[in-house]
Formats: sequence, C-alpha cells, structure tokens
Amino acid sequence: MNDSNKQVWLVLSHGFNMDGRAASQTITDKIPHLIDLGVEPVVVSAITGKKDKVVEHHQVLPAGPVALRFDLRHYLKQRISSRVYYRIAMTAISLLLLPFILIEKIFIRIETHWSWAITAYFTGARIIRKRNPALIYSTGGAYSAHIAGYWLSRRFGLPWIAEIHDPMIFPGQTTNKMRMRFSAWLEGIICKHADVAWWFTDEVLKRAQARHPELGKRGHCIIPGADAPEFSRAPYQRGKHLVIGHFGSLAETRNLEIFLQGLRRALKRNPQWTEDIRLHLYGGGVDAVSVHAIKDFPHPRMIEQFGRLETDPKTGESGRERVLKRMNAVDCLLLLHGTVPFCEEYIPSKTYEYLWTQRPILALVWRNPQMEHMLRELGHWAVKADDADSIATAIEELHARWMQDDLADSGIPSPYTSKAATQQIVALARECLQHKSSHT
Repeated sequence: MNDSNKQVWLVLSHGFNMDGRAASQTITDKIPHLIDLGVEPVVVSAITGKKDKVVEHHQVLPAGPVALRFDLRHYLKQRISSRVYYRIAMTAISLLLLPFILIEKIFIRIETHWSWAITAYFTGARIIRKRNPALIYSTGGAYSAHIAGYWLSRRFGLPWIAEIHDPMIFPGQTTNKMRMRFSAWLEGIICKHADVAWWFTDEVLKRAQARHPELGKRGHCIIPGADAPEFSRAPYQRGKHLVIGHFGSLAETRNLEIFLQGLRRALKRNPQWTEDIRLHLYGGGVDAVSVHAIKDFPHPRMIEQFGRLETDPKTGESGRERVLKRMNAVDCLLLLHGTVPFCEEYIPSKTYEYLWTQRPILALVWRNPQMEHMLRELGHWAVKADDADSIATAIEELHARWMQDDLADSGIPSPYTSKAATQQIVALARECLQHKSSHT
C-alpha cells in the first residue's frame, strides 16, 4: 500500500521506545505490523525513550514537577556517561523543583505521570489539525495517555480506542484513596466513552464489564503476546547441571521464597541432586524476601546470580542478545507470577517472551485459569504459586526428563504474538470506523 493510501492513527504512549519496559514493548512491537496493515502511526510519547527513525515521533515533557523530574532522570542518565556530572545535574534539577514537587505530592496524590496528559493533549491537538488522523489510540502503562486520548476525542470528535495494560481496580488494592478514586474515575471514562477498549486477560475484562455494564460489546480481551526476535538460535544441549533460569525483576510480591521451599522439599527426598541442579538468576536487584530466602537456603552454591547482562565489549553483543542466548540455553525457565489478588487479572509479559523460546517453563501461577491453560496447552508446567509440594513434584518431573535428555525445544511456535494482537486491533478499529461512517 502506498504511503498516500495509509490511514493515519494518532498513538499516545508515554513509554514508547523505552528499552526493557514491558509497557513500551507492548506498543513499540506493534508499529511494524500496523504499518504492514496500512496504518501510518504518528506517535506522541515522553522523552524517556529513543527517538524513532521510522515513524513520525513527537517527544514531550510532562507539565507537572513530579513527572518532570522522573522523565529528566531517565533522559539524562542515557546521555551523561559521567556519574558525577549526572548527579550534579539531577541535584540541581531536584532542588529547583523541590517546592513544586512537595505541593503536587500534598494535593495531587495520583499517578506519577498524570501531568504528561496535558502536554500530550496540546501536542496531539496540533497533530490532529495538521494530519487529520482517522482515530486516536491510547495505550498504557501510564494512565496519562488515556486521559489525553479522552480529551482529544471529546475536543475533535474522533474515534478513540484504548489499550489498558494492567487492572485499574482490583481486590486488595491498598494505594491511597485519592489514587483509587482517580483509577475508578478513569476506568469509568474509558468504559463509557472509548469506541473500542481492550484488556489483556479475560478476568480483568469480565470485572470491568461488571462494574460498567455500559461497556457492553465495546470491551475486548486481546493478549499482547511477543514476537520472536531475530537472532541466531543454537540447538539445545544438555549440560552437566540441570539449569533453571529466572530472567527479569523480582519483587516482594513476586519472590523466590516459595520456589526455594519447593526445591528444599525435592532435595530432602533426593539429597544427591544438590550436585545436579542449579538456579541461575538474571536481571536487576533481588528483593528483600528473596534475599532472606537465598540466605536461608542450605545449599548456597546451587544458586548463582548474574545480575543484568550488559553489552559485551569483547564480542560486541548487546545485553539483549546475551539474555536471549542464555534463555535459549537453560534447561528450564522459571516464571514467577506472585501471590497477591492483582495476579488473578494479570499475566506477566515475561510469559510471552518465554513462550517464543520454545524452552520448557515451570510457572508458579496464582488463581489465573487463563494463564494456566495457555501454558499447559503448550506442554509447560503450571503449578499453584503457594503450593510448595506441587513445586517439588514439578522439579522431580523436570529432573527425570533432564536425566533422560528429554528437554529439547518444543518446536511449537507461540501463537501469542504482537502480530496476532495487532491484526485483532486493526480489525476492531476498522469495524468501528465503518460503523461510525454508516451513521453519519
């Protein structure tokens, strides 16, 4: 399709083109597929990501001091190599903004990036007057994109489609009351006014529809997925250790405690396995709960921490390439879901990255039948996240397969891809536009 025939979409995403951010990957990976499907995306984002070289990309600062300090911190960290100069710059910025930050934190205790909606609105308005887009597409994680999308839709009468990454309201929510009221208000706005809205799990959609029956058939579940990256995949080879690898962040609500309890029970029944099994941890810092669990684990040499993999100056391999190679070399991938009510409506984005590796996955899942089904239908282990005995049994099954050299790649490509998600979105958007045009 010629560029002149492409349909312009205004895309609002605070975290667009931010490496390592799930919220960024969710929209950034869709851009090539949108283009292939006849869409010309015009993106408005924060300054925290890289300037895109393919699509028209507008980067804007937020209007409020809290978000401004946050965005400048990331922006300057990418561009100032000297830690001393970076700290001097951030100290100066923090001191200048301090009085205004205190005022905002006292009176506007909602999402950090709410004020980005203001500058995104004015930038979006200028783009709409110039480019006349067919619709507005707002996507999280930051809620500010949806606020700006709503404002622009009301101001210019354009169709608005909204992609909600995480549950806005969920059982056990403990954030401050002002933020909870804000989240509830925004969810209501989306359910009432968005022409198409979609969430990432069946359960979160079901609960949003129950709270807002007016959403009706305009609400959908679209699994975001992840596309397999282009890299040289080496065939799996069994090594001298059964290596279970965890990649990504750990947190107090998503920690290693219960997994290590399960591992201890398996070792109690099979003490000789201390020579066989290794747990490899890749990613950022380790949370306090996991630190205590590791310290309390009786076989410390079974756990190795590699931290965040950065670019290798000797080979020139990027940190991302090194991670991909390690993910494809381990015997099993450990997926931690958490044990909080939020998890009932949430599937970690790491799930989709793990799936395209085609390596065996041991997932600790909390009350999420959809996630369990996705994993089990592709031949992976999905056990209850609070059941140490089930984890121990799964480790024993995994060890038996490792002994038999029966842990080769599954050969089953993941059906959960960014391409598939984008196809669903474009189909829904065009159906919406046709419906609008037939009623005008």
